[in-house]
Amino acid sequence: MPNWIEIDDLSRPELDMFTRLTEPQLRNRKEPEMGIFIAESPKVIELALNAGCEPLAFLMERKKAEGTARELLCRCPNVPVYTAEREQLATLTGFALTRGVLCAMRRPPLRSMAEICRGARRIAVLEGIVDATNLGAIFRSAAALNMDGVLLTTTCCDPLRRRAARVSMGTVFQIPWARITLPWPEQGLTILRDNGFKTAALALSERSISIRDPRLASAEKLALVLGTEGDGLCQETIAKCDYTVRIPMANGVDSLNVAAAAALAFWQTQPQN
Repeated sequence: MPNWIEIDDLSRPELDMFTRLTEPQLRNRKEPEMGIFIAESPKVIELALNAGCEPLAFLMERKKAEGTARELLCRCPNVPVYTAEREQLATLTGFALTRGVLCAMRRPPLRSMAEICRGARRIAVLEGIVDATNLGAIFRSAAALNMDGVLLTTTCCDPLRRRAARVSMGTVFQIPWARITLPWPEQGLTILRDNGFKTAALALSERSISIRDPRLASAEKLALVLGTEGDGLCQETIAKCDYTVRIPMANGVDSLNVAAAAALAFWQTQPQN
């Protein structure tokens, strides 16, 4: 049976992880490998559980606990379930809960860059993507369009941020990803090449080739490198990649949002065999 706890005091210390700790504080609480993240909505929580993430506590509307979240709670019979009315929860968290359910979970073990590269044919490499909505959308497209993994520079935001995971529809728990801890771009790109990848920087450049260029889809291994929302990729990254790639635009539009560009590039460069 679920361990129901009706919230009668908003200052309870057990609620800190939902309300008073920032996401960086959650990520680094105690030890980095013992960090916490907050998953929002039954779908995202379900996929996190399927991926082996350990639930620590739920926070939800009571009617959700008796309705759409019922199956989740059956999977986590000994996990505390803090409940209150929707208005009280909004006051407590500072935002309206999507589908009325939050779950605090232990962060999964970190993967290495070598693990992501092993056996992969298509990888997305993200440089400086700081917007959680864009990051989540890129993960969703990567999972849907047969990318084998995602690598992120240390300047990218956390894929397990509440909003990023929610926008991804939980695909951050389905597609393998890792941080590039080596100096970027020098050593990071070298490791990709050592693993057999051609590297393609999506950028506006006079020396760029079209995303339709047959060399991209025919490459045995391809890493698509996408840059930050405002300035794009740094010039050093562009210069060190094998290809600079553009998506042809019409009507005087210079470029697409990075999440839209990623989805188009993933689709266009899928392996031909």
